[in-house]
Amino acid sequence: MAAALHEASMVLLAAPSHTARELLTAMSSHVDQEAIIVSVSKGIEIESGKRISEIAREVLRNAHPFVCLSGPSFAKEVVEGHPTAIVAASKDSAAARTVQNDLSFENLRIYTNTDVVGTELGGSVKNVMAIAAGMTSGLGFGSNSVAALITRGLAEITRLARREGAQVETLMGLAGLGDLVLTCTGSLSRNRFVGEELGKGKSLVEITAGLNEVAEGINTARAVKKLADRAGLEMPITNEVNAVLYDGKPAREAVAELMSRPLREEIN
Repeated sequence: MAAALHEASMVLLAAPSHTARELLTAMSSHVDQEAIIVSVSKGIEIESGKRISEIAREVLRNAHPFVCLSGPSFAKEVVEGHPTAIVAASKDSAAARTVQNDLSFENLRIYTNTDVVGTELGGSVKNVMAIAAGMTSGLGFGSNSVAALITRGLAEITRLARREGAQVETLMGLAGLGDLVLTCTGSLSRNRFVGEELGKGKSLVEITAGLNEVAEGINTARAVKKLADRAGLEMPITNEVNAVLYDGKPAREAVAELMSRPLREEIN
């Protein structure tokens, strides 16, 4: 750790969210005071409901510029040269521009914004919606169903993010809608895959036993539900995903529950 961080001006934090606190704690005595912390983790700490920026601020005592790098990007496609656009979000505009300049590449275009809250929540909660989208596909439903799920999922994400202080524009951009569409429809999405397998009737234990990568939505679903319950927010898709993941509810019943909710106005 000491050797890796020695004189590093930029540190990319790419650990799963449930290990972020432990890693940041281990880093704290080795990272240079001026180093920019760049998080590419897309999750929320289950126990505390804190975002990665909040954990970093707490562990590193607000001593470092923090940038959240997020948006619609499968790493495999970036490496293969597919044009990709993402966002570097930071309250420190200079730090965001440094990340933008240093990490943009021929096929990787990085935009900047100042909305860390919206960027982090967009990148985290979309994984929960991707599990729901996968469940829908796994049950054999088509494009109509997935489109409805994405649209109502965006409404849930926006509801929570605004409650936490995010800007609506962020949720309509790359870190919100862009990442949501990719994760809910892309064949490389681990979270969508988990949902598909749940829709086919497999248990979470069976599914995770076959994964060699982390599907952040599994843990994030619990964290998001805690945040929503604490804020008194209605997040029906999140609730049904939790019921399937942790209460043994069949995916078909969860979808039926969503479709049988009381009729209401769309914009409310």
